[in-house]
Amino acid sequence: MLNQEIFDEITRANAFASYNGIRTCQTGDGTAEASLEIGPHSLNHYGVLHGGAFYTLADCAAGAACRTDGRKYVTLHGSMDFIRSAKVGHVTARAAVKHRGRTTCLVLVEISGPDGTVYASGHYTFFCTGQMPAHNSTAP
Repeated sequence: MLNQEIFDEITRANAFASYNGIRTCQTGDGTAEASLEIGPHSLNHYGVLHGGAFYTLADCAAGAACRTDGRKYVTLHGSMDFIRSAKVGHVTARAAVKHRGRTTCLVLVEISGPDGTVYASGHYTFFCTGQMPAHNSTAP
């Protein structure tokens, strides 16, 4: 797993996720979670969680799962299947690396509520851009 201090530094540097209220954590080698408390700022005009919020939440979890090997990654492709709407409460994206190659990483993600209701699932492909710095740095 990636050193917790470096992981926390990368998480703090992700202004987009922070602005949108997304919290990310590593849960093991090749696994991570991202969570979001649904609020008025994350709803679309129908009053349900915006599809972009689902996508961003899954992308954050998937990227964190990739980085557990200590390398840097960027998203190449992501696809989401929206299963049902969420209106209130808390949702969590759980990500697991399914294949890690020399330059790419495939991650599966599922977004669910605290009661186990599945709201969305997705597949993400990431490209490795190199090793993480050994010292403290804000470089993602």
